Amino acid sequence: MAESPLLSVRDLSIAFRQGGREALAVNRVSFNLAAGRTLALVGESGSGKSITALSIARLLGATSATYPSGEILFKGRDLLRAREDDMRKVRGRDITMVFQEPMSSLNPLHSIEKQIAEILELHGMRGASKRRARVVELLTEVGIPDPAARLSAYPHQLSGGQRQRVMIAMALANRPDLFIADEPTTALDVTVQAQILKLLKDLQSRVGMAMLFITHDLGIVRKIADDVCVMRRGEIVEAGPCADIFANPRHAYTKALLAAEPKGEPAPANPDARTIVSGENIRVWFPIKAGFMRKVVGHVKAVDDVSINVREGQTIGVVGESGSGKTTLGLALLRLIRSQGPIAYLGQRIDAYNFKSMRPLRRDMQVVFQDPFGSLSPRLSVAEIVEEGLLVQNKALGFAERRAVVARALAETGLDPAAMDRYPHEFSGGQRQRIAIARAMALEPKFVVLDEPTSALDMSVQAQIVDLLRDLQRRHGLAYMFISHDLKVVRALASDLIVMRHGKVVESGPAARVFAAPESDYTRALFAAAFANEAVASEAMGAAAGAA
Repeated sequence: MAESPLLSVRDLSIAFRQGGREALAVNRVSFNLAAGRTLALVGESGSGKSITALSIARLLGATSATYPSGEILFKGRDLLRAREDDMRKVRGRDITMVFQEPMSSLNPLHSIEKQIAEILELHGMRGASKRRARVVELLTEVGIPDPAARLSAYPHQLSGGQRQRVMIAMALANRPDLFIADEPTTALDVTVQAQILKLLKDLQSRVGMAMLFITHDLGIVRKIADDVCVMRRGEIVEAGPCADIFANPRHAYTKALLAAEPKGEPAPANPDARTIVSGENIRVWFPIKAGFMRKVVGHVKAVDDVSINVREGQTIGVVGESGSGKTTLGLALLRLIRSQGPIAYLGQRIDAYNFKSMRPLRRDMQVVFQDPFGSLSPRLSVAEIVEEGLLVQNKALGFAERRAVVARALAETGLDPAAMDRYPHEFSGGQRQRIAIARAMALEPKFVVLDEPTSALDMSVQAQIVDLLRDLQRRHGLAYMFISHDLKVVRALASDLIVMRHGKVVESGPAARVFAAPESDYTRALFAAAFANEAVASEAMGAAAGAA
């Protein structure tokens, strides 16, 4: 690396106080980052990547985090020993950071203009008109269409990709020397992900900033990084130029990361299996109201004439970009939102059922959401979370019987039943997703909507969850509707595929045929974005196997 790096982390250790004791989270980590270059910190959840990045900007709690060893030199100055008022000047001006989930970083009560202008004002830009002009310039720079019209927009009025672009605009507002990106594309569609990565590279070449990129996805690393540090359990186990790491990985953990992606074949569809859930020409239109009288002037056609048929033991994958109608379709089939068009469960029409009529069917029709931490109550123990449905659907069960069902569901999803009295925050992301799956499986459902259940998980954990879902389906004959933007996961799990765009089906059929020979331009573009690095990944895995 460069002789005079912009950032030099030397022998850094980070510990957290827990009940009078100190637990070491990062152990003697060292790396350099030169101006204009990109360094990727790679590893699974809990490896210490984000903690290391947060420590650079001194964003870890001063009362809980300690630094037993090391220094963080930025432009030759040790940030660990800088005063807090000096660090406030560094943050947002010299060092900026973008996080994984923009919706949790943006203030829902403030407009986009106010949030970006605030950063400019804090760092000395005077004059509202001058700040507004700079905000428009920044939004243009990050590719927001019609930026002047977006100034008054609120975060919820933007798509996921647009929100992430706004976060990048905020980070670039004062032309930082170091840009830290913590999993900025994990929750985005493959096409939007490709756009964000290209945007970051273009901005970096234009501005000349250094970039520290944190991710668990080696495919992304291959696209964006010059150098790589692989972290595991708080330590750097391998480091070097990106090309060398991919061509000749030396550490067993790096080889395992390169090889970690969902494998295996989906369960073959049985055309003679009974139909569990079906829908014909389903429509979910949301009215657009305007004027003083709030008259309906149009509709958002979230789902527009979509038909679907899910059989016992079958997985139908539903793919498409954000806003394509995937989740809305799943919620309509579960009768969690209103829709038009016949929907049947085991041959019985349910589209006219009200909430009370649907209640007995809830045990047979379950859903697993994308973010397990958001869908699991932090106030309930795992046992209370998993038994919640049993208390409603099977009131005859006593306490001991419910505990037995919970234990069985946890064991079936690969969790230790002895941990049932612990709370969600005490588990990893993959374990929390297993808890969410166990909650659904405790009721012995026949149809499960899986809404992006692996998108926020590490690659190796994704593969484990796919194996788990496949095993549960084989044992219980479950019918799955698998919603995802991760086409590699869909390919490993789904026997049939529906491709959606703007609420409509653009292509459908057996997954093997659609993946092998997509017919629509949109499907081809979607696949190109998802599998652009597949040849590179295969080559890297081959090299890893050879090295092993």
